[in-house]
Amino acid sequence: MSRDVKGTYRAQSNREEDVKGTYKAQSAAAGATSAAGSETHGGRGRRGPTTRMVPVPSQSIVPERDADKSPILECRHLGIDFGGLRAVDDFNLMIGRTEIAGLIGPNGAGKTTVFNLLTKVYAPTRGTILLDGVDTAGMDTPKVSQAGIARTFQNIRLFDSLTVEDNVRIGLHNQIQCGMWSGMLRLPRHWVSEKEFHDKSLELLDVFGMAGNADDIAGSLPYGAQRRLEIVRALATNPKLLLLDEPAAGMNPSETAELMDNIVRIRDMFNIAVLLIEHDMDLVMGICEGIAVLNFGKIIAKGTPAEIQSNPQVIEAYLGKQD
Repeated sequence: MSRDVKGTYRAQSNREEDVKGTYKAQSAAAGATSAAGSETHGGRGRRGPTTRMVPVPSQSIVPERDADKSPILECRHLGIDFGGLRAVDDFNLMIGRTEIAGLIGPNGAGKTTVFNLLTKVYAPTRGTILLDGVDTAGMDTPKVSQAGIARTFQNIRLFDSLTVEDNVRIGLHNQIQCGMWSGMLRLPRHWVSEKEFHDKSLELLDVFGMAGNADDIAGSLPYGAQRRLEIVRALATNPKLLLLDEPAAGMNPSETAELMDNIVRIRDMFNIAVLLIEHDMDLVMGICEGIAVLNFGKIIAKGTPAEIQSNPQVIEAYLGKQD
């Protein structure tokens, strides 16, 4: 694993000119969007969020509406080593209870590794993760899911041969109330649970306009619909914090605009926080209220979209040092 991570970091340090050009174009577009876009949530030409971010005692910022509440997530000096390589080091982050936050950075910066630490795919080498004030030390991945963290992945991970509804029902496992014997013997409690799960699955699918696809095979859905289904399945676990790993990957501009609307709607409807990793700067600057920038495993900048766009360290991390 050390060799793979090192190779990724070497590739990062040798970024090609076309990557630089792409980010320059994205940054320019994002800046123009922030300056002249619309307030509506119906397209890519809108202005970024106007949320007022306020400082809190831990030297972080959260949305003003969350300032009087305890944060949903707090990472303190989080880090992990793979052999002699420090993949993530001294990672500090606070997310408000209803904040849409972004974690960005060049390829190989350690963003997905952070998600793996939060969900206990990896055990941290050092540091503390507080979820709704509770230390997750000693928890495994299922326990973290029950505690309130759900995630999606860079590469879609659905049960392709199952129906759309069955994929969502799998996400409802945290809420099973009937025991093994009730299920095996098909006792009344089992049938009550089955009805509850069916109704809840359709309700969640309807949020994304997918209730009509409930009986379709998940693997037969178009790419964008599979992305939406993965988010629905994550929501089925009843999370307090939703982690989205490159949710717009592979989407066309129309699908991405719809995704932006859906993320905001999820936050408002379910009253939860969202932390997303994304390379689409239009999406990040358009909906994220607070953004942290990771480079070589360390946070180099935190702030509002406007602050991040003009931060010299961020520009250097993406474009390289100017002569």
